[in-house]
Amino acid sequence: MIKDLLGTAAPAFDDPLEMLYACHDRICAQSDTLDRLVAHLLVQGNDEQSAQAARAILRYFDTAGQHHHQDEEQDLFPMLIASGNAEAAEYVARLLAEHKILDAAWRDLRPQLIDIEQGMADAIDADIAAHFIAGYARHIKFENETMLPLAATLLNEAQVQQLGQNMAARRGVTL
Repeated sequence: MIKDLLGTAAPAFDDPLEMLYACHDRICAQSDTLDRLVAHLLVQGNDEQSAQAARAILRYFDTAGQHHHQDEEQDLFPMLIASGNAEAAEYVARLLAEHKILDAAWRDLRPQLIDIEQGMADAIDADIAAHFIAGYARHIKFENETMLPLAATLLNEAQVQQLGQNMAARRGVTL
């Protein structure tokens, strides 16, 4: 654990499952920003606040969001499948399919955010944004309530440590 600017403990790579929960919180925060951005554009048009919000969303989902999916797909999911637990295998199959849907939703949304960031558009397609937000909300709810609690019971200490090391390496952090 590390302390954030407010002095509260934030998860660190030695607690990778908690880091995944925390990443979900940040995804929800970015989704809220996207929802507010769509509404802001309708009222205010594209202004500096819009560009800043679009830039923040792009930065998050182009980096941390991608790392999050990689953490799961390259490390966590294979560990769960290797456990031999049938329920885990079913969850992984579902979540991999959802990742494809979320990636497609991002590919639809991303160019619109770039246009907002660059001042080339005054609106984002509300249906595309809503699809992206709702998809992540459902996905995160399932992961938080079902998959991550199961992972906590299936992974041994060495696997948890390896998961944290791989997550750190993916971000260029040495432990």
